[in-house]
Amino acid sequence: MTHPFYCLHTHGFVRFAVATPNVRVADPVFNVARTIELAREADHHGASLVLFPELGISSYAIDDLLQQEALLNAVDAALVELVEASCSIHPLIVVGAPLRHRGRLYNCAVAILRGRVLAVTPKVYLPNYREFYEQRHFASGAFISGEDIEVAGQRAPFGSDTLLEATDFPGLVIHTEICEDVWVPIPPSARAALAGATVLLNLSASNAIVGKSDYRETLCSAHSARCLSAYLYSAAGQGESTTDLAWDGEALICEKGDVLAKAPRFSDEPQLALADVDLGRLLAERMRQGTFGACADVEQGATNYRRIAFELAAPRDRDLGFLREVGRFPFVPADETRLAELCFEAFNIQSHGLEQRLRATKIKKAVIGVSGGLDSTQALLVAVTAMDALGLPRENVSASRCRPSPRAKAPRLTPGG
Repeated sequence: MTHPFYCLHTHGFVRFAVATPNVRVADPVFNVARTIELAREADHHGASLVLFPELGISSYAIDDLLQQEALLNAVDAALVELVEASCSIHPLIVVGAPLRHRGRLYNCAVAILRGRVLAVTPKVYLPNYREFYEQRHFASGAFISGEDIEVAGQRAPFGSDTLLEATDFPGLVIHTEICEDVWVPIPPSARAALAGATVLLNLSASNAIVGKSDYRETLCSAHSARCLSAYLYSAAGQGESTTDLAWDGEALICEKGDVLAKAPRFSDEPQLALADVDLGRLLAERMRQGTFGACADVEQGATNYRRIAFELAAPRDRDLGFLREVGRFPFVPADETRLAELCFEAFNIQSHGLEQRLRATKIKKAVIGVSGGLDSTQALLVAVTAMDALGLPRENVSASRCRPSPRAKAPRLTPGG
């Protein structure tokens, strides 16, 4: 079906949401209720996907309670409730939960779409240093592929080899990883991007440490740039246990190195970060950058993924607006300090380039026509700077005033003409 002009999808955009709900420690009943509330809010704002934090259904920092039968049974019941509620919620919902499989416990991301469990992804890299003890509780999903798992009364693909592919939006391919997975030298999402994933999700419970937020933002934005992808990041926030750790509820949406949206940290209220991702831009960049495809050709395992099809069924009966900042001057930064840095770079690129050309050709003089406009004035300054660098007198630059040709004048507009 053809989308109307005002529909985001007509122009290659998809709206995503990253949620940081308030939770209660080891209380899946409360946590799933807050999850459903935020999922409905994301639906109200027209999002096609909403991402929640790591182990958000159980809460993260609960130590050995993670292996208690009562808690795990409550998590299972909460997921049943979430799957049922999702039947009336449009966006794809991705939540974190501890799940049992073949006698082991896994830290999982569960993707749910309108009553269907699409896939379950286990965490690959389990931190066991400093304040983290995940290997005490969980098994790694590094070697889980091609398997199924029982969740909420359904059989769903289980493993780190799953990609979710929209059948009604070409190029929308989603991969999920969990917290520590992006902190390692080769994140699972890097291989998934080479396999075609354009939207990378990270369910996190990353705790708050002074200076860590800047590092996380740099990590996520740089990873989205390297993978020519969108990267969505959701961290645990208000309500998590503070026995050993503190939490700030960081939520980020990045696109090819740009941070499109982020939620306020340390908020007492649930947060929802929303942004419209330009999927067309990502696909075009991948086509232009031939080395991206070349890397996929040589990287082992970049094609060993199961693709799970789903229908995005984007809302197209109302104008959702545009949740994305568009600069008035897109090529000129608004920040004066940054603008000065870029102007310094641009000027030196030109002057050093001219200096090298004059040195190589043994030309010692330059003639410039100066019209009085910005371009010719810039050229004059560049030429003078190059002469200074070469140790030549500025008199070697001959600048003569040139007047625009009458033919170059813009036509005069008259009413009705």
